[in-house]
Amino acid sequence: MYKSLLLFCLISFGAAAQDKPLTGFTAEGSQQQQQLEQAFDEQLKAENIGQYIKKLSDKPHHLGSAAGKEYADYMVAQFKSWGYDAKIETFHVLFPTPKERLLEMVAPTKFKAKLKEPVLKEDATSGQQGQLPTYNSFSADGDVTAELVFVNYGIPDDYKELEKMGVDVKGKIVIAKYGGSWRGIKPKVAQEHGAIGCLIYSDPEDDGFYQGDVYPEGAFKPEDGVQRGSVLDMPLYPGDPLTPGTGATKDAKRLDRSEAKNLVKIPVLPISYGDAQPLLEALGGPMAPPNWRGALPITYHVGPGEAKVHLKLSFNWELTPLHNVIARMEGSTYPDEWVIRGNHHDAWVNGANDPVSGMAALMEEARAVGELAKQGMRPKRTLIYCGWDGEEPGLLGSTEWAELHADELQQKTVAYVNTDSNSRGFLYASGSHTLEALVNAVAKDVTDPQTKISVLERRKAAEAVNAPSVEKRKKILSENDIKISALGSGSDYTPFIQHLGIPSLNLGFGGESSGGEYHSIYDSYDHYSRFKDPGFPYGVVLAKVAGHTVLRLANATVLPFDFDGFYTTVKGYMEEVMEMTDKMREATQIENQMIEQKQFTYAADPKESYEAPKPEKPVPFLSFADLQNAVASLEQAVSHYDSVKTVKTDDPEQVNEALYQAEQSLLLSKGLPRRPWFRHSIYAPGFYTGYGVKTLPGIREAIEQRDWEEARQQIGLAAQAIQQYADHITETGGLFETQAGGE
Repeated sequence: MYKSLLLFCLISFGAAAQDKPLTGFTAEGSQQQQQLEQAFDEQLKAENIGQYIKKLSDKPHHLGSAAGKEYADYMVAQFKSWGYDAKIETFHVLFPTPKERLLEMVAPTKFKAKLKEPVLKEDATSGQQGQLPTYNSFSADGDVTAELVFVNYGIPDDYKELEKMGVDVKGKIVIAKYGGSWRGIKPKVAQEHGAIGCLIYSDPEDDGFYQGDVYPEGAFKPEDGVQRGSVLDMPLYPGDPLTPGTGATKDAKRLDRSEAKNLVKIPVLPISYGDAQPLLEALGGPMAPPNWRGALPITYHVGPGEAKVHLKLSFNWELTPLHNVIARMEGSTYPDEWVIRGNHHDAWVNGANDPVSGMAALMEEARAVGELAKQGMRPKRTLIYCGWDGEEPGLLGSTEWAELHADELQQKTVAYVNTDSNSRGFLYASGSHTLEALVNAVAKDVTDPQTKISVLERRKAAEAVNAPSVEKRKKILSENDIKISALGSGSDYTPFIQHLGIPSLNLGFGGESSGGEYHSIYDSYDHYSRFKDPGFPYGVVLAKVAGHTVLRLANATVLPFDFDGFYTTVKGYMEEVMEMTDKMREATQIENQMIEQKQFTYAADPKESYEAPKPEKPVPFLSFADLQNAVASLEQAVSHYDSVKTVKTDDPEQVNEALYQAEQSLLLSKGLPRRPWFRHSIYAPGFYTGYGVKTLPGIREAIEQRDWEEARQQIGLAAQAIQQYADHITETGGLFETQAGGE
């Protein structure tokens, strides 16, 4: 009986959903769009995605490699065969590659790190020529010898713990675990505290045998596996370090390398947990706090002590040609309104998962759109499919292209839709919250290949299972929609949303395909096809979700932007920073009382005694009135807009231009403090989190740094930006009211 009732409800809900027109479409247009999406889905083939992954991960193809150019040419040829006007746009960017790498322990015993990943007979591409060695790009050159100190994840809070233990890293080399923040934050914070070198290793507790069987028996990182990666200080600005804010064309004016503020100043090297173990085992000093200890069979100490290491690194600091693939299909009705879809194509080595899995889904999506266009179903708006080069070293390709074409992009771009790695599991979606309703509408219409329910319902189920309480689980299951996350950084959406104010999304699947291949030689077709997406069904489902999103943006009469979700989200961010300030004030009062009463103890090792921390200055009361008033204005503007919006308009181009340019009202004219390249007042990567987002970033980070005068200034600037946005929404609503075709 229950199953019959549930089936009836699902069928009834599905019928009702189909009867309701898609947002932004007339009833007739909605029916045509749904038929188009069905025809699009029928074009998609898992075997094509598998072939693209195998082809594009067959050779190492980092930025500047021969295979990188070969694959760019291949993609251009494919896009042309599908009916696109495709070309390569070349830029010239700084990209250092290693000349010398040496790491050795010189006391109390001798040990020389291998710094090499072994070839595996089970992995056909692991022994190829042309692989970049294990290194961190944009590390400084250096030849340093010093005592070693273990700093946990190497984030600011870890150095506060070291200070409590009486451990100073000045003049030392630090060793940090991968995790806790983006890797580039670790040397940044280390050098701020006076360290002269930085090692980064993957502890097996986070990324190795503690998680499961290691490769090739299982998916996880083997003892000698190493995560390559950039340590460019991207929270200052991404892209070519020598041309901030300007496209890195061949003749662009460049900074001297010494002037580039986002280059780390100390040598940095990633190592395996096999190479890390002898170094950590030799450390003396205080025992590491319990939550710092990993899964290696050693006692974790912090140091310093007798353990002394020698680190020597040097690099080829060369300008390297970068090859972006740009494929354009002109819109049939609104050619000057652009929907841009991107994924990068460069990898650290073979990159079957990162980035080829996402690039393969994009290519199959573009092929299907091309086939439909040949049958007379050309999108109304111009589609631009992009294969970015140089993403791995620092979002180089997308940033330089966006900077070079900034004015035209801000004038014409409806939205940017990004993907990157992809694998088996659950939908994840991040982006501008004006696009949250669109993501939900698409996710309800796409079926998960494993469970045969919608990808939205599967995502909700995952959230419910992981909910921290029964109440939150009930709330998740009672809601019709999912919340999309805010965008920080770490992929190619960054220049579009956070520099240019273009509405953006980042889409993908994952959560059931953990593994340790990330940025190693084992990110291969063999690993991917066994452990990430066997048979490639989630490549197809990503192509469906991204393709439906792109096609609805391309064909809607009135663009499906939703301001209710944005208002609710921004109001929530405001309440968060207000609550954070109150909690900080209370916590500071309690901690200072404990210090005054000598009640403060540090329990890492009861045998040790440490100097109590100094009291913090009291947290003042901040006025959020201007921000509260701006958010209230936004609520009124959104309510008015909702009451007048319609798809019946005499001039949809004027309305749509106002809609997609609304996000630019949120840009700060002078950018964020100490990093003016980042201009969005609502979303930014954290100064000390890297990839992780900070919402209302100017306000939030000023409070976190206890800079109360800056916090007051940023409250005022964010309020101005939100008020500008509210005024823009009000004016957009007025366009519906004044047009004769409006209701």
